[in-house]
Amino acid sequence: MKNGNAGISKLRFWLGLSLFVVMFLLLMVQIDRQWTKMDEMTRIMEEQAKDIRSTRGLLRNLEQAMRTADFSSRSNISNAEKSASNETDAFERARQAAEQEDYAQGDWMMMAFGSNIRTLTPLVSADAYSSEVQQYVLESLLVRNPDTLEWNGLLAEDWSTSADGLTITFALRRDITFSDGEPLTAKDVEFTFNFIMNEAIAAPRSRAYLSRMERVTALDDYHVEFVFKEPYFNSLQLAGSLQIMPEHFYGRFLDDPQTFNESRGLLLGSGPFRLANPEGWSPDAGVVELVRNPRYWGPVSASFDRIVWRIIENDSARLTTFRNGDIDVYSARPREYQTLLDDKDITERSQNFEYMSPTAGYSFIAWNQERGGEKTIFADKRVRMAMSMLTDVDRVLEEIFLGYGQPAASPFMPGSAQHDKANEAIGYNIEKARELLLEAGFQDSNNDGVLETPDGDNFEFSLTYFQDSDDTRRMVLFLRDLYARSGIIMEPNPTEWSVMVENIQQKNFDAITLAWTSGIEIDIYQMFHSSQTVEGGDNFINYRNPELDAIIDAARGEVNEQKRMALWHQAEKILVEDQPYTFLFRRNTMAFIDRRIHNLEKTSLGLNLMSVPVEIYVPAELQHSR
Repeated sequence: MKNGNAGISKLRFWLGLSLFVVMFLLLMVQIDRQWTKMDEMTRIMEEQAKDIRSTRGLLRNLEQAMRTADFSSRSNISNAEKSASNETDAFERARQAAEQEDYAQGDWMMMAFGSNIRTLTPLVSADAYSSEVQQYVLESLLVRNPDTLEWNGLLAEDWSTSADGLTITFALRRDITFSDGEPLTAKDVEFTFNFIMNEAIAAPRSRAYLSRMERVTALDDYHVEFVFKEPYFNSLQLAGSLQIMPEHFYGRFLDDPQTFNESRGLLLGSGPFRLANPEGWSPDAGVVELVRNPRYWGPVSASFDRIVWRIIENDSARLTTFRNGDIDVYSARPREYQTLLDDKDITERSQNFEYMSPTAGYSFIAWNQERGGEKTIFADKRVRMAMSMLTDVDRVLEEIFLGYGQPAASPFMPGSAQHDKANEAIGYNIEKARELLLEAGFQDSNNDGVLETPDGDNFEFSLTYFQDSDDTRRMVLFLRDLYARSGIIMEPNPTEWSVMVENIQQKNFDAITLAWTSGIEIDIYQMFHSSQTVEGGDNFINYRNPELDAIIDAARGEVNEQKRMALWHQAEKILVEDQPYTFLFRRNTMAFIDRRIHNLEKTSLGLNLMSVPVEIYVPAELQHSR
């Protein structure tokens, strides 16, 4: 019996100990939750305290204005560029939307990204998805009117340019706060420029973009001056589109740049939406969720309570999610577009749009000319030209993308003043391509059907592409067969997006297919100027041409539009002759959007789906219970 009692005692002891451990763990989890809640409550209370201080400041300003009888909020700076567009503000279209009879606030906008985002932190992020999120959080001094393409004031209410074109002075609105309640002043504008230009910050792309600026100086709290080193054709866009970062939030990283450079979710601004925790986002979340900024300064608040992007990398899974009504927007692939137009379930619940946006950009294959310090086979422009001639873009466009697009001759948009019709797209010409390769020393010496390089190696390379794009995969396989007919071995290299970004930054690839977004008049300095072959720069193929460098420099400094366009035409001619990229095509956008989303319109910039200020909404009776 003694042994039996001892056994029962041991069992009780271990059960008791196990219970204690479980209770202890539960207690720790509960404490952790409470601390998290306390942190959140502390942050909210701090922000509310700031709001109270801000309100007191406004009351003091109002009292001062009443004493001095000065009720003007506009700057006294003369605006040499004041135009009809500046008589309205950036909120005109959003204001008109809010006046619609069925307008209502509420509901969530649900969308999807085809790949995960590496980081949401501005400057260190490098993809279009992160830019899409940031545009709702960060704001610039000016925005383009979607109808007229003229500039409207956003954070700036007025601006003027000096007679020599080297100085632009902005007068800021006086009622702007960041989403945490801190006021936005000219000092934040000055800080943003200095932060970007600090070499310790991993922002080579942005530094290259701003390289023509000499300084940005806050003249007082509400006036800021941009001074350029030399004339620059796009100076107003360069200064006006700078997204303003709060000094009180980002300034600490000047003492710890590595933490900023390696961060994943440091995002805080003055825009209509905000991250619930401006420091807490991580790619592991698998979703990006923005909430409406309750302190938004604009005269029209955004309609949606939240904007959410789910990460759904597989094309078919994304369509299924749209069919189920779990996302509101689906960008169709060409092969399924016609099928979906005949799909009653899809057409009854959605509206479809087909268009080519001037900002949609172009697809390309980039040929890396230097890898590991050694020149590659693509350093010879005859080889690059031959590869372009062997790339049957018309067949790719017709057979894989079903004609929904147009061939690209260069980075410049067809129909724009930057494009010269004399610079035509490189056509498919297998005989000429073989002549060029033979001239460059590539021939099939042993009759095995494969070309050998001048060093006797097989002509083979890998083509890196995003693994979850079915259309791109089909295109790469099509090109593999096409190149093989001319004795060239191309190895498809499907890659995760995060790995692709790292390989681009490290220039660790033979060839890669990607797409650039575009604009009304684009500056090609970052992509093709020799100075941008630096690590992290956008000339990630090590392409160098001193003649092109000089033309790009001259074009950027030419404010006379006619003379500048002539220079862009020369630059385009060199790009067509050099083929640093094989320019593929510009694709149509084919989107299905839930019918409950109202006020969708095509503008001069494309569909207003992503316009900020937000001008689309869901009428109250159509809103989901979210």
